[in-house]
Amino acid sequence: MTTIFALSSGAAPAGIGVIRVSGPQAFAAVAALASRLPEPRTARIRGLRDGAGALLDRALVLIFPGPATATGEDLAELHCHGGRAVIAAVLRALGEMPGLRPALPGEFTRRALGNGRIDLAEAGGLADLLSADTERQRVAALAAAEGIVSQRVRGWLDRLAMLAALTEAQLDFADEDDVGDDGQAIAAVLAGKTALADEWRDILANPPVERLRDGVRVVLAGPPNSGKSTLVNLLSQRDLAIVSSIAGTTRDRVEATVTRDGLVYVLTDTAGLTESNDPIERIGVTRAGEAMAGADVLLWLGDTRPPRDDALWLHARADVVGRRRIEGTDVAVAQSDPASIETLWRQIALRAERLMPRGDALAFRESERAACREALFAIDDPADDPLLVAEQFRVAIRALGTILGIDATEAMLDTLFGRFCIGK
Repeated sequence: MTTIFALSSGAAPAGIGVIRVSGPQAFAAVAALASRLPEPRTARIRGLRDGAGALLDRALVLIFPGPATATGEDLAELHCHGGRAVIAAVLRALGEMPGLRPALPGEFTRRALGNGRIDLAEAGGLADLLSADTERQRVAALAAAEGIVSQRVRGWLDRLAMLAALTEAQLDFADEDDVGDDGQAIAAVLAGKTALADEWRDILANPPVERLRDGVRVVLAGPPNSGKSTLVNLLSQRDLAIVSSIAGTTRDRVEATVTRDGLVYVLTDTAGLTESNDPIERIGVTRAGEAMAGADVLLWLGDTRPPRDDALWLHARADVVGRRRIEGTDVAVAQSDPASIETLWRQIALRAERLMPRGDALAFRESERAACREALFAIDDPADDPLLVAEQFRVAIRALGTILGIDATEAMLDTLFGRFCIGK
């Protein structure tokens, strides 16, 4: 195993630059720079010198003997001054040492996984935590990174193992006195199956945690000159779309991302829905239809009934003199009435919350939900033949094991750890 190093803190310049070194030669490399190593887990100031003896910096040096470290290996940290030249000089000195190389993206965390310091669910939570933009994303990611998901899955695996053992005992030793009554054992196994299946259904009923990151797609649609561009500007509080009295001003989708109360919304303004001989305008209408079909929340600004039953039907341009409100519309909005825009946002938020993971429920990532779905499919069968039930448990155990990385493939790992920064 080679020894790796990287800048682990934010990009220079910064107040401090933390350089991590992990692997079998980590302590020897730091000793070559600092002459003397401090006691384990004790910070000491040392002068760092290159191979020619030139002083590079005076830095705090810490060492952490493995395996009780973040990576499961000998790990050292150099807390240098955060100037670009200082960091570059220390990294260059490390790179000149034999047996050391710069770390790949996510390699520190990948070594932690390989050395059993974390499992795949915790690594996925850490990846989400590094990219979290909102408070709700942070809370969900931190739960996974801290092992809440892993604890739940390990509990399921323990219960499956016990149920599998009971089933195998009936298959192999049913005629032995100490195995117990065959009917009672099978009844206990089937009850255990049912309880697990119910728990997995609850998990699958809750939206995936990716929903918090991808956001809620809010699409504004309607005929030309119905006020879509004005409204998208009001909702986003920026001059996103061109507003004009000329029909067909908006010819393509215009998008903006807005964060409110911890939720991400992707607002999409679309071309007016109309019959046209203009080929460019027809393309815009086609794209508007595609956006409407993929909308989580459709805001319909037309005076005819919405094309979807779940759409929010708006009485747009309510401040236009003589404009009569259409019966059946949900919300009246007016450019001159900021309160009407807030009312609309509240209606959007009510629909958005139904699409988000519940705050009181454990949210799983989509890949983890797929494993739960496979496990549920395996055991969600009324069969009571011990031979069939034993096979069901084996399939479920294999499926859930992938959540923790027990059967993780290299492709899965490359996809996950490619999201990390170099020094993580």
